[in-house]
Amino acid sequence: MKRTDYISWDEYFMGVAMLAARRSKDPSTQVGACIVSQDNIIISTGYNGMPKGCSDDEFPWERSGEEGETKYPYVVHAELNAVLNANGRDLRGSKLYVALFPCNECAKAIIQCGIREIVYLSDKYKDTMGNLASKKMLDAAGVKYTRLDSNVKSITLDLTPEEEK
Repeated sequence: MKRTDYISWDEYFMGVAMLAARRSKDPSTQVGACIVSQDNIIISTGYNGMPKGCSDDEFPWERSGEEGETKYPYVVHAELNAVLNANGRDLRGSKLYVALFPCNECAKAIIQCGIREIVYLSDKYKDTMGNLASKKMLDAAGVKYTRLDSNVKSITLDLTPEEEK
């Protein structure tokens, strides 16, 4: 008899996105993304962070302050990092799993590369202009988006080798 307490594909890929988020150095918001083919194969992952070659020790992580002294002009969002990390692979028809609903800038990249569906965990900026613009563009382009529907609240990874258990 097979086990019955396994996680769904959506839970699995959101778990991968949340694990990717753990790589973010951002002290206030960690976001991860996972792009998956129509055959449920992971194409790419990403998390929010500084661009390659830009030291995350030298660029700011502040959320408020003078223009240029906050993280916002510098940080690459998880969704865009996942698109760029795909290294030119065909993303048409793929699905994006992401911790936070995509901003309007990421929505443009999602639409342009052909991602057809988004599964997100949180929509905490739902009333902002950027979020409303994102949804307007996604709707116009026919990109489906849904919040993850799951009874699973956490997935625990045990990195202890079998021989040490």
